[in-house]
Amino acid sequence: MSSVIEQAVQARLVASAPRMESVPATLHYDRRDPFTVRIDFPAPATLEGRDVSWEFARELLAEGVEAPAGIGDVRVRPFGYNRTVMEFHAPEGVAMVHLLTGELLTFLRRTEELVPLGDERDRLDLDGTLALLLGGGTP
Repeated sequence: MSSVIEQAVQARLVASAPRMESVPATLHYDRRDPFTVRIDFPAPATLEGRDVSWEFARELLAEGVEAPAGIGDVRVRPFGYNRTVMEFHAPEGVAMVHLLTGELLTFLRRTEELVPLGDERDRLDLDGTLALLLGGGTP
């Protein structure tokens, strides 16, 4: 079984214009970093014209599909019947995207097959990470 999960999702950028533009995004989870989820946006979807990635806690995503969660750079909350809003706060401003809640739940279910919620600490390779930091090996 692979240690990495990637899932393509369609995100809708929220802007002041009435029409929301749909952009591709990819959710990423690696059981070697069991607490973390990453979402990648391709260059055409960003103001800077370069690929952008945001990392945040998997627990934040799991909580945010049910109720508002997060107080930092990434915030997640339900929106309507079948959407979830993700807000990304940066010094340049705030980006908001709508995602289908079903796609997020599918992704979360797949991550839990690799590492059940609550078991993340048991999956950390602390000795390997420490050896890497001290220059004595690779995890």
